[in-house]
Amino acid sequence: MQESEIHDYARQLLEAHGGKAVAEAAQKAAGFERRGEPKQAETWRRIEDALKLMRGPHQT
Repeated sequence: MQESEIHDYARQLLEAHGGKAVAEAAQKAAGFERRGEPKQAETWRRIEDALKLMRGPHQT
């Protein structure tokens, strides 16, 4: 997935899940990691990172 697609998806996830979007992305990544799907897990980790950037430095 290209970087622009990552950010688009992260924005959509943020709109849909609000403050829970980062946790949602992390859970998805962990699920793919458990199932042995590293490419999918990597995509979700990138989405998680994009969400953290969108959220700003003062939020956890």
